[in-house]
Amino acid sequence: MNEKIEEVTALIQEQCLWQFFSRSWDREENIEGIMTMTGKILNGEKINLVTPADKAFYSDAKFLAAEIQKKMPWLSELDKSGVLELIEGVKERLLYIAVKKSRNCELNLSNY
Repeated sequence: MNEKIEEVTALIQEQCLWQFFSRSWDREENIEGIMTMTGKILNGEKINLVTPADKAFYSDAKFLAAEIQKKMPWLSELDKSGVLELIEGVKERLLYIAVKKSRNCELNLSNY
């Protein structure tokens, strides 16, 4: 599973700008919202788009889910719990890379 997590993380780092918003809370919110929505799409769950944020997360997640399905044939081997494990692992990895390990000192400035 770790190899799969790294493969999806690499895809996101190459193609998705939402992981690099200017503040840590923005990054955390985007990673949580988009990855959760991606998991729902990949598992065929019903999606309720109530808020503008839901709609924004959905648009990014729809693209990401399509790219994962297209570029990672092993996805079809995962059941719903496997997809959730993958998504949670990618979330943790992205949070580590884009927030915790980031050297951008402006991420946590309260003046913005």
